[in-house]
Amino acid sequence: MIETAGTASPNGNRPAPDSAPHALEVDHVSAAYGPYRALFDISFAVPAGGITALLGSNGAGKSTVARVVSGLMPSTSGAIRTGGKDVTGQAAYRIARAGMAHVPEGRGIFANLTVEENLVLAFRQRLGRKQVQDALDRAYQGFPVLGERRKQRGGTLSGGQQRLLSLAKVLVAPPRLFVADELSLGLAPVVIETVYEGLRRINEAGTALLVVEQQVDRAVALAQTAVILEHGTVAYSGPAGQAKEAMEQLMTSRTGGPSPG
Repeated sequence: MIETAGTASPNGNRPAPDSAPHALEVDHVSAAYGPYRALFDISFAVPAGGITALLGSNGAGKSTVARVVSGLMPSTSGAIRTGGKDVTGQAAYRIARAGMAHVPEGRGIFANLTVEENLVLAFRQRLGRKQVQDALDRAYQGFPVLGERRKQRGGTLSGGQQRLLSLAKVLVAPPRLFVADELSLGLAPVVIETVYEGLRRINEAGTALLVVEQQVDRAVALAQTAVILEHGTVAYSGPAGQAKEAMEQLMTSRTGGPSPG
């Protein structure tokens, strides 16, 4: 495994605070789909208030990690902690109550509910009835397109608008940790920029981010630290600014020569 020390961002982002318990600790975690082993002894941490990019090619195990840490899939060994609290083996709703929000593969909405119904449901649960209207106002201010489509069913929104709806719920009622799984998947570049700006704002509100991505450049520009998975194992863990070089080294080792272009 390629590994380097330090949490300060080499690409100009603010350093991740290290005085509080980590927002997420993945401690020697393994997982399997039945007889098929998917993760092998994975360890990394997301600092409180920081941003960690989880990178790797298709099938490397990125989304499996996201499912395991949020309780959607059980681990077979190891420990998972959020905010210093051990949540290993707990149900997804309990992990959510402990301060983690997870958007699986960038969506995380109710397709048959309108935009406003999706938001109201989330805000009532997280903030209470009295704060719902103020939360709606802030959501529509942050993402005007959602205000324009407030009566439209979530499932009829474009892929990018569905991402923004997921982000609005997190931005207005920020958790301790947000696991963003492949938010840019299938989106046009201009929409991806809007989505990533939403992620920046969520982090500025105090939420730590685990950003699961294939687009290395965008992810490392946002993050302070990065983890690269290869065949279900950690191939690199360290500063985000060195992750692209590490990915290129992995590509070279696969092909037996310099990576193209």
